[in-house]
Amino acid sequence: MSRQILIDPVTRIEGHAKITIHLDEAGYADDARLHITQFRGFEKLCVGRPFTEMPALMARTCGICPVSHLIAAAKACDAILAVRVPAAAIKLRRVLNLAQIIQSHALSFFYLSSPDLLFGMDSDPARRNFAGVLEAAPELARDGIRLRQFGQQTIELLGGKRIHPAWVVAGGVSAPLDVSARDTILARIPAMLAAARHSLVWFHRILDQHQESIRTFANFPSMYMALARRDESGEVLPDWYDGDLRFVDSDGSVVVDAVAPDRYAEYIGEAVEPWSYMKFPYFRPAGYPAGIYRVGPLARLNIAGRSGTPLADEEWLSFRALRPGAVHNTFYYHYARLIEILAAIEHIERLLRDPEILDRHVRAITGPNSAEGVGVAEAPRGTLLHHYRIDQNGLVTWSNLIIATGHNNLAMNRGISQVARAVVDGARLTEGALNRVEAVIRAFDPCLSCATHADGTMALQLQLIGPDGAVLDEARR
Repeated sequence: MSRQILIDPVTRIEGHAKITIHLDEAGYADDARLHITQFRGFEKLCVGRPFTEMPALMARTCGICPVSHLIAAAKACDAILAVRVPAAAIKLRRVLNLAQIIQSHALSFFYLSSPDLLFGMDSDPARRNFAGVLEAAPELARDGIRLRQFGQQTIELLGGKRIHPAWVVAGGVSAPLDVSARDTILARIPAMLAAARHSLVWFHRILDQHQESIRTFANFPSMYMALARRDESGEVLPDWYDGDLRFVDSDGSVVVDAVAPDRYAEYIGEAVEPWSYMKFPYFRPAGYPAGIYRVGPLARLNIAGRSGTPLADEEWLSFRALRPGAVHNTFYYHYARLIEILAAIEHIERLLRDPEILDRHVRAITGPNSAEGVGVAEAPRGTLLHHYRIDQNGLVTWSNLIIATGHNNLAMNRGISQVARAVVDGARLTEGALNRVEAVIRAFDPCLSCATHADGTMALQLQLIGPDGAVLDEARR
């Protein structure tokens, strides 16, 4: 009779999930599954609403990365309006998105994952938390606090609120940038660059103590996808706000390039499984489940040649030296986040020093000129896609959301299965082994509130449990 190990809940992540580890007859891990147990259903909630409400409504999908949904939704509405968004508004949206990446990456790295990195996977769970980091490595913790604060304060200075700002609207943004807000952000840049560089120095220093974990840490070949653009010389750069979809294979070779976002359905399919409320996107030409690919900071580094900023490009060279072709080890999502924090700070400074960003013309206003719109941007966790269709009255009749975390669903399940097979022994179960399985999920930094939209696919299961733990009755729908 097969046995299971249940990890419920998965800790230090954003949202609710559990992991089941399936043991073979000898008691060793044979497979593992990540079960997303919450349901949000924003694909259905927006139907019947005016499309102009989508940015503000979709921002409510999540309290951690509302800006990402705000921007992707607004870009889909831009397509429905069929207008040219003013240049200043695009620059302001870019700054807002980069600030979101900084604050979210800082939360993931410093608050959720640094306890494992500082104390080790087998350390005392009572100490393995951010309070423990603050006590044992106060400068590291303070750098994380400052970086996250900078991202949130920048969002507030631009959008009026740190969470759920309604500043990004169809056609642009609702108000221009104030000179004093710009100068306040610029004054903080030097300290933020220093904090980001300190964190990278610390990360390089602790790598040696994690080499054994790194070897088995969800290390498998896959494809990678992200938005990209080419600079004046033709070199491929990541683009966190705009660009075309780019897929590379496990060697880093291009599979598909320059896919316009509104053609996403030609290359991205969506599957469902009965044991999760999160969809399983896949690379359509390869079929399901073979078409596994990854998104997010690791993917963005793998699909491009550099970031386009001086300090981050120096780190980029170190990242590319890890192995020829694409870097597959999920552990290095942590490294990629720190590089992106540095790049985002540099990009924000460059954008704010452009005089055009102070232009007062920041919104194009018109009625709908198309019945359909697709908006794509890079969220902290990867490529985020919003797709809406409207009727003649401008009401949403259909929507499709492919969330960054959803793209990684196949990879997360493969990753925990690989780690479980390497470290879990049902006869000698340890907390450290189970923490290693959870740590794989933390490395992907899933945002599960955003990603749970697989309406009607996961069965409702009710169990009546007796005082001895036996199942007395069961009902499914």
